[in-house]
Amino acid sequence: QVQLVESGGGLVQAGGSLRLSCAASGRTFSSYAMGWFRQAPGKEREFVAAISWGGSRTYYADSVKGRFTISRDNAKNTVYLQMNSLKPEDTAVYHCARRGGVYGLGSSDPKEYDYWGQGTQVTVSS
Repeated sequence: QVQLVESGGGLVQAGGSLRLSCAASGRTFSSYAMGWFRQAPGKEREFVAAISWGGSRTYYADSVKGRFTISRDNAKNTVYLQMNSLKPEDTAVYHCARRGGVYGLGSSDPKEYDYWGQGTQVTVSS
């Protein structure tokens, strides 16, 4: 059983920064691509960013490209999301997820992810 635990959310003013972390249990973390998704109240879940199993390939939604950076530390079983120049429209619950299948690339399709964290709230005030 894999557990994913997000942290680092909070309240920040527009233009500010936050770094989210997602700690994973298990010894095979480094073999799986990981992703970040977000869901705002009344809206559908939205892809934010993904990273390949080795960390060499990254993918971003157009809405966050140039402002957010996904990275991973396989020695610490952790994936990060550095968020800069935050906007009120970035307000949402942010979830990390593990993509099913070893040695995969990232994906924007939530159906390809098999384990999900509970999420961390990010609120950006104007």
